[in-house]
Amino acid sequence: MSYEQAYLDFVQHHTGVAYGERARRLSEGLGHAEKRFLQEVWWPAVGHFDYLHPEFEVSDFKDGQRYLDFAYLRAPFKVCIEIDGYGPHLKDISRWKFADQLMRQNHLVIDGWFVIRFSYDDIAEKPRRCQQLVQQLLGRWFGDEVVPAELTFKAKEIVRLAVHKQTLITPADVCARLGVSDRYARTLLKGLVQQGILAPAAGTARVRSYRLTAAGQRFFL
Repeated sequence: MSYEQAYLDFVQHHTGVAYGERARRLSEGLGHAEKRFLQEVWWPAVGHFDYLHPEFEVSDFKDGQRYLDFAYLRAPFKVCIEIDGYGPHLKDISRWKFADQLMRQNHLVIDGWFVIRFSYDDIAEKPRRCQQLVQQLLGRWFGDEVVPAELTFKAKEIVRLAVHKQTLITPADVCARLGVSDRYARTLLKGLVQQGILAPAAGTARVRSYRLTAAGQRFFL
Protein backbone atom coordinates (compact mmCIF):
# COMPACT_ATOMS: atom_id res chain seq x y z
CA MET A 1 0.00 0.00 0.00
CA SER A 2 1.27 3.47 -0.85
CA TYR A 3 1.83 6.12 1.80
CA GLU A 4 -0.92 8.29 0.32
CA GLN A 5 -3.56 5.56 0.61
CA ALA A 6 -2.39 4.48 4.06
CA TYR A 7 -2.49 8.08 5.29
CA LEU A 8 -5.99 8.60 3.90
CA ASP A 9 -7.24 5.41 5.57
CA PHE A 10 -5.52 6.38 8.82
CA VAL A 11 -7.12 9.82 9.03
CA GLN A 12 -10.54 8.61 7.88
CA HIS A 13 -10.58 5.84 10.47
CA HIS A 14 -9.74 8.10 13.40
CA THR A 15 -12.08 10.84 12.22
CA GLY A 16 -14.86 8.26 12.00
CA VAL A 17 -14.45 7.02 15.58
CA ALA A 18 -13.72 10.41 17.18
CA TYR A 19 -16.31 12.69 18.74
CA GLY A 20 -16.49 16.15 20.25
CA GLU A 21 -13.48 18.42 20.04
CA ARG A 22 -11.19 15.66 18.79
CA ALA A 23 -13.53 14.98 15.87
CA ARG A 24 -13.54 18.69 15.03
CA ARG A 25 -9.75 18.86 15.10
CA LEU A 26 -9.37 15.80 12.89
CA SER A 27 -11.99 17.06 10.44
CA GLU A 28 -9.86 20.18 9.94
CA GLY A 29 -6.90 17.99 9.01
CA LEU A 30 -3.53 17.43 10.63
CA GLY A 31 -1.09 20.31 10.76
CA HIS A 32 1.81 20.68 8.35
CA ALA A 33 4.41 19.56 10.91
CA GLU A 34 2.40 16.49 11.92
CA LYS A 35 1.85 15.44 8.30
CA ARG A 36 5.52 15.89 7.52
CA PHE A 37 6.44 13.75 10.54
CA LEU A 38 4.19 10.95 9.30
CA GLN A 39 5.45 11.09 5.72
CA GLU A 40 9.17 11.63 6.29
CA VAL A 41 9.77 9.93 9.63
CA TRP A 42 7.11 7.48 10.79
CA TRP A 43 6.16 5.85 7.48
CA PRO A 44 9.73 5.26 6.21
CA ALA A 45 10.73 3.92 9.65
CA VAL A 46 7.70 1.76 10.47
CA GLY A 47 5.66 1.23 7.32
CA HIS A 48 2.23 1.30 8.96
CA PHE A 49 0.14 3.35 11.38
CA ASP A 50 -0.93 0.55 13.72
CA TYR A 51 -1.29 1.68 17.36
CA LEU A 52 -0.80 5.34 16.38
CA HIS A 53 -3.56 7.82 17.29
CA PRO A 54 -3.55 11.46 16.09
CA GLU A 55 -4.93 14.32 18.20
CA PHE A 56 -5.33 11.95 21.13
CA GLU A 57 -7.43 13.35 23.97
CA VAL A 58 -6.24 13.12 27.58
CA SER A 59 -7.51 14.66 30.81
CA ASP A 60 -5.13 17.19 32.29
CA PHE A 61 -4.34 17.97 35.91
CA LYS A 62 -6.98 20.73 35.93
CA ASP A 63 -9.72 18.28 34.86
CA GLY A 64 -9.71 19.81 31.40
CA GLN A 65 -8.83 18.19 28.08
CA ARG A 66 -5.51 18.22 26.27
CA TYR A 67 -4.65 16.87 22.84
CA LEU A 68 -1.43 15.03 22.10
CA ASP A 69 -0.04 15.30 18.58
CA PHE A 70 0.18 11.50 18.51
CA ALA A 71 -0.28 8.71 21.00
CA TYR A 72 1.31 5.31 20.38
CA LEU A 73 -0.80 2.93 22.45
CA ARG A 74 0.61 -0.56 22.60
CA ALA A 75 0.69 -2.57 25.80
CA PRO A 76 2.39 -2.25 28.15
CA PHE A 77 3.45 1.29 27.20
CA LYS A 78 1.76 4.60 26.41
CA VAL A 79 3.93 6.91 24.31
CA CYS A 80 3.18 10.58 23.69
CA ILE A 81 4.82 11.96 20.53
CA GLU A 82 4.96 15.73 20.23
CA ILE A 83 6.16 17.82 17.28
CA ASP A 84 7.64 21.12 18.41
CA GLY A 85 7.91 24.00 15.98
CA TYR A 86 10.08 27.06 16.41
CA GLY A 87 8.98 30.53 15.49
CA PRO A 88 8.34 34.05 16.74
CA HIS A 89 5.36 32.91 18.83
CA LEU A 90 7.66 30.69 20.90
CA LYS A 91 10.04 33.56 21.56
CA ASP A 92 7.15 35.59 22.93
CA ILE A 93 5.57 32.79 24.98
CA SER A 94 4.39 33.96 28.38
CA ARG A 95 5.92 32.70 31.60
CA TRP A 96 2.53 31.23 32.50
CA LYS A 97 2.23 29.35 29.22
CA PHE A 98 5.80 28.05 29.47
CA ALA A 99 5.19 26.78 33.01
CA ASP A 100 1.88 25.25 31.95
CA GLN A 101 3.55 23.28 29.15
CA LEU A 102 6.14 21.87 31.54
CA MET A 103 3.50 20.94 34.10
CA ARG A 104 1.45 19.27 31.39
CA GLN A 105 4.38 17.02 30.49
CA ASN A 106 5.10 16.28 34.14
CA HIS A 107 1.56 15.05 34.67
CA LEU A 108 1.71 12.87 31.58
CA VAL A 109 4.80 11.20 33.03
CA ILE A 110 3.09 10.77 36.41
CA ASP A 111 0.15 9.15 34.60
CA GLY A 112 2.47 6.57 33.07
CA TRP A 113 3.23 8.12 29.70
CA PHE A 114 6.59 8.17 27.98
CA VAL A 115 7.09 11.48 26.18
CA ILE A 116 9.09 11.72 22.94
CA ARG A 117 9.59 15.13 21.33
CA PHE A 118 10.79 16.01 17.83
CA SER A 119 11.65 19.47 16.60
CA TYR A 120 10.27 20.49 13.23
CA ASP A 121 13.79 21.39 12.11
CA ASP A 122 15.03 17.85 12.77
CA ILE A 123 12.08 16.37 10.87
CA ALA A 124 12.76 18.66 7.91
CA GLU A 125 16.56 18.57 7.90
CA LYS A 126 17.52 15.31 9.63
CA PRO A 127 14.67 12.87 8.94
CA ARG A 128 16.95 9.82 8.99
CA ARG A 129 18.07 10.62 12.54
CA CYS A 130 14.41 10.83 13.57
CA GLN A 131 13.62 7.55 11.79
CA GLN A 132 16.43 5.83 13.67
CA LEU A 133 15.11 7.11 16.99
CA VAL A 134 11.65 5.72 16.20
CA GLN A 135 13.17 2.37 15.24
CA GLN A 136 15.26 2.29 18.41
CA LEU A 137 12.18 3.08 20.47
CA LEU A 138 10.12 0.27 18.95
CA GLY A 139 13.01 -2.17 19.08
CA ARG A 140 13.90 -1.44 22.70
CA TRP A 141 10.38 -1.35 24.12
CA PHE A 142 8.54 -3.80 21.90
CA GLY A 143 11.26 -5.96 20.34
CA ASP A 144 10.33 -4.91 16.80
CA GLU A 145 12.70 -5.33 13.90
CA VAL A 146 11.35 -2.54 11.72
CA VAL A 147 12.02 -2.48 7.99
CA PRO A 148 10.95 0.21 5.54
CA ALA A 149 7.53 -0.06 3.97
CA GLU A 150 8.76 0.39 0.43
CA LEU A 151 11.98 -0.21 -1.44
CA THR A 152 12.85 0.82 -4.95
CA PHE A 153 13.07 -1.84 -7.64
CA LYS A 154 16.88 -1.73 -7.59
CA ALA A 155 16.99 -1.99 -3.80
CA LYS A 156 14.70 -5.03 -3.91
CA GLU A 157 16.95 -6.64 -6.49
CA ILE A 158 19.94 -6.18 -4.20
CA VAL A 159 18.07 -7.79 -1.30
CA ARG A 160 17.03 -10.68 -3.57
CA LEU A 161 20.67 -11.09 -4.54
CA ALA A 162 21.77 -11.20 -0.91
CA VAL A 163 19.03 -13.69 0.01
CA HIS A 164 19.88 -15.90 -2.97
CA LYS A 165 23.63 -15.92 -2.31
CA GLN A 166 23.26 -16.49 1.44
CA THR A 167 26.70 -14.98 1.83
CA LEU A 168 28.40 -11.60 1.56
CA ILE A 169 27.69 -9.41 -1.45
CA THR A 170 30.03 -6.86 -2.99
CA PRO A 171 29.61 -3.73 -5.11
CA ALA A 172 30.86 -5.81 -8.05
CA ASP A 173 27.98 -8.26 -7.50
CA VAL A 174 25.52 -5.37 -7.64
CA CYS A 175 27.15 -3.96 -10.77
CA ALA A 176 26.80 -7.32 -12.50
CA ARG A 177 23.22 -7.82 -11.34
CA LEU A 178 21.89 -4.36 -12.20
CA GLY A 179 24.29 -3.21 -14.91
CA VAL A 180 25.20 -0.04 -13.02
CA SER A 181 28.47 1.71 -12.23
CA ASP A 182 30.53 0.95 -9.13
CA ARG A 183 29.76 4.39 -7.74
CA TYR A 184 26.01 3.97 -8.14
CA ALA A 185 26.16 0.45 -6.72
CA ARG A 186 27.86 1.81 -3.60
CA THR A 187 25.19 4.51 -3.29
CA LEU A 188 22.45 1.86 -3.40
CA LEU A 189 24.27 -0.32 -0.86
CA LYS A 190 24.80 2.64 1.46
CA GLY A 191 21.08 3.39 1.30
CA LEU A 192 20.25 -0.17 2.39
CA VAL A 193 22.72 0.14 5.25
CA GLN A 194 20.99 3.34 6.39
CA GLN A 195 17.66 1.50 6.28
CA GLY A 196 19.01 -1.27 8.49
CA ILE A 197 18.68 -4.01 5.86
CA LEU A 198 22.39 -4.45 5.11
CA ALA A 199 25.47 -3.97 7.27
CA PRO A 200 29.14 -3.55 6.28
CA ALA A 201 31.02 -6.84 6.55
CA ALA A 202 34.52 -5.89 5.46
CA GLY A 203 36.32 -2.61 5.02
CA THR A 204 36.14 0.64 6.95
CA ALA A 205 36.86 3.77 4.93
CA ARG A 206 35.79 1.90 1.79
CA VAL A 207 33.44 -1.00 2.44
CA ARG A 208 34.30 -4.09 0.37
CA SER A 209 31.37 -6.36 1.22
CA TYR A 210 27.98 -6.37 2.92
CA ARG A 211 25.79 -8.83 4.80
CA LEU A 212 22.07 -9.03 5.48
CA THR A 213 21.00 -7.88 8.93
CA ALA A 214 18.42 -9.75 11.00
CA ALA A 215 15.79 -7.33 9.71
CA GLY A 216 16.92 -7.93 6.13
CA GLN A 217 16.71 -11.70 6.55
CA ARG A 218 13.06 -11.37 7.55
CA PHE A 219 12.21 -8.98 4.74
CA PHE A 220 9.70 -10.71 2.48
CA LEU A 221 9.86 -9.60 -1.14
